[in-house]
Amino acid sequence: MNIQIERDNNNDYKNHINDELFKYNLAHFPEDLRGRYEQVNFILKDDQGVVRGGLLGEVCWNWLEIHTLMVDEEIRSLGYGSKLLTAVEQLAIDRKCDFIKVDTLSFQALEFYEKHGYKVFGSIDNVGRHFTHYYLKKDLYVGNKKEMRS
Repeated sequence: MNIQIERDNNNDYKNHINDELFKYNLAHFPEDLRGRYEQVNFILKDDQGVVRGGLLGEVCWNWLEIHTLMVDEEIRSLGYGSKLLTAVEQLAIDRKCDFIKVDTLSFQALEFYEKHGYKVFGSIDNVGRHFTHYYLKKDLYVGNKKEMRS
């Protein structure tokens, strides 16, 4: 058998690789967590239907991961980021997620997430030569109790 490495951005290949890893991972998770994957997207639109921001993420097994949270600069101080975060946190609670995880750069939204109860659990310095990349988590449940942590 001759195996080659090729650089290729074909989405079918990418999906195949992700699907195979997902199947492998799935076999190692408890039965009750299998099949728990859901894309979660909240979109901010103005009166004309123009997208002004949003939150993109996914429920995966027992957590919710935020991939992107963006609000247009001109409306950033009006509380829409907090409203998006509140909406996704409620969805995570409804889906019985144990925690939410997110990452941000030092010039982005570290203080915003910390203000909402997210705790830094790791970081990488020298990102873009001048910044720090932060990884944050917010626990939603204490032990097996379904009580929101403050």
